[in-house]
Amino acid sequence: MRRTAACLGRRAGARKPLPALLFFTDPERTPDPEQTASALPPGSAVVFRAFGAADAAAQGLRLRRATLRHRNRLLAGADPGLAAAIRADGVHLPQRLAHRARRLKAARPGWIVTAAAHDLVSARRAARLGADAVIVSTAFESRSPSAGRPLGALRLAQLVRQVDAPVYALGGINDATARLLLRTRIAGLAAVGGFSA
Repeated sequence: MRRTAACLGRRAGARKPLPALLFFTDPERTPDPEQTASALPPGSAVVFRAFGAADAAAQGLRLRRATLRHRNRLLAGADPGLAAAIRADGVHLPQRLAHRARRLKAARPGWIVTAAAHDLVSARRAARLGADAVIVSTAFESRSPSAGRPLGALRLAQLVRQVDAPVYALGGINDATARLLLRTRIAGLAAVGGFSA
């Protein structure tokens, strides 16, 4: 998966440098996110999703230390205040909050601001609203309880051609499925459990 992501990242042509790999934390599926973060290749990013945890700032600061140690970036999921508190490199917005992208980038020009999308309409909207990259799911069959109907490589490639922003594939990404995406022109790969599977 890492080799595939490196090939994709070289071709991305993004407006600002973006990581080729995104690791999304999940309290159920990735119980030791620091370990996974520490195993990522340099130049990757961790998207820390706190889901309202009482110790979110403490968890985030531990991940910040791990990402800095390994020359990786850290984004906070859905919470710009948390992102600022843990000195993150940006924020990842759920689809419903994509409208905040441009304002966040104006306030924090150095931040990477990504947005989730689950179909072509929402992916184009996120790009129009200023997201640096769009994370599209569900790419392949996934064990996530929130996974929708998988797009597959062909439909994902069609979507990428119609979105004016770098697109990442999320959902069911592993070594085998990552190779199927080499010709899709996606910017990178995103996964929850794929890094430890």
